[in-house]
Amino acid sequence: MSIVFASLNHPQRVVLAAEVHSRPFLQLNRSETLTHLAVYGRQDGNGNQHAKAEHALLEALCAHFGVAAPGAEAKHFFHDFGRFRLKWECHTEFATYTFAQAHDEPLDTAEAFARAPLSHLPQQWLLALQGKLMVAAHVVVEPGADDPLATARQVQRIFEGKMISSSKVLQGGEIWTDFQIQSDGFSRFVVRDIDLRELQGGRLAQRILEIETYRMMALLGLPPAQHAAPLLNQIEGDLAALTAAMVQAEQSQGNTPEEHAEDERVLRKITGLAARIEKLSLENSYRFSASQAYFSLVQARIEELREARIEGVPTIGEFMERRLAPALHTCQAIARRQEALAERIAHTNDLLRTRIGIVQEQQNRQILQSMNSRAARQLKLQQAVEGLSVAAISYYVIGLLGYAGKAAKAAGLPINPDLATGLVVPLVAACVWLGLRRMHRGLDRH
Repeated sequence: MSIVFASLNHPQRVVLAAEVHSRPFLQLNRSETLTHLAVYGRQDGNGNQHAKAEHALLEALCAHFGVAAPGAEAKHFFHDFGRFRLKWECHTEFATYTFAQAHDEPLDTAEAFARAPLSHLPQQWLLALQGKLMVAAHVVVEPGADDPLATARQVQRIFEGKMISSSKVLQGGEIWTDFQIQSDGFSRFVVRDIDLRELQGGRLAQRILEIETYRMMALLGLPPAQHAAPLLNQIEGDLAALTAAMVQAEQSQGNTPEEHAEDERVLRKITGLAARIEKLSLENSYRFSASQAYFSLVQARIEELREARIEGVPTIGEFMERRLAPALHTCQAIARRQEALAERIAHTNDLLRTRIGIVQEQQNRQILQSMNSRAARQLKLQQAVEGLSVAAISYYVIGLLGYAGKAAKAAGLPINPDLATGLVVPLVAACVWLGLRRMHRGLDRH
């Protein structure tokens, strides 16, 4: 039973199934010349603008030759323009243009480089790449015999660099290069087809071009690392000075307003250092992570070559390990140093905040002690006033009782007002005092 109904499929099924076939290798003859351009377009950090710019470049090239360009969402494109073939790929930070031109008959290596497909490209389109070209390379694929010594003498005239890297790869091919930009502005690679199977030449050419492209992209992290090193030295020096000031202030063990102001000044400076290291980390974190990812891709592509040594010449893996790995180790060291410095600043900040917090707690305790002493004085004063209150209230109550006694005598009752007033004075004073005490106990319970 076949599944022919689109409604049965997941919306992404066809797209995901086609993804693994979306970037096929070029099918190369035994005698071809390739021109590879990697155009960097993420200067502003905006991926959408980068994709639009790369599509605009591709559309301009296709329009020059009267070819329909791919859609705006396309990430890869292949077309045979007749005189050359183009393979275009759009990546996160760059786009690659690989132009391939087949030769009807094998050419001399120097002549093959001279007949690169770059000559078919419009100059106006090349000028539009100003400031964006990250990689420019020529690759010559040619048949050859298994004679490394003769090949070495031949390619010495092709490469301007003195250090040539070479190796036998895929059990049937050879790669020769010096990884240097020649006087024409292009780096050069020679791929010799000794006994390669069908399609292996295209795979080999693409892997070596990916190694060159990812190598250059990985090295983009080196300038920020070199720029960050003196800044980190300065921040470390400032942190050491502030830490020494903290130690000196701790030894004095003072609690004066001037020392409190000094602690706040040091705290503000430490906060400034934290902001500086955070800004530096934000500026470099993406670049360092991308460089590490590109370096991993370079190592993976080198492993896929399955290199075998040619005596007297370093392999591509050895060259990368000796020249590229130290640059990536520098980026990694700077990244770790940024993280460690940020942790030390945060730790110092916590220590100083803890010290300031302890000082503030001591001040609060002193304030509470003064409040307690003030409350005690107020209580004593209140107790003193309470005795006067008993006398005053008793006086007024006794006065009222005296008036009542006089009124009773005037009414004809046998009462001596003065005697009665004198007798009730102790009783009234005691009742007033007990009443005030009871009232205070009730307030204390609340």
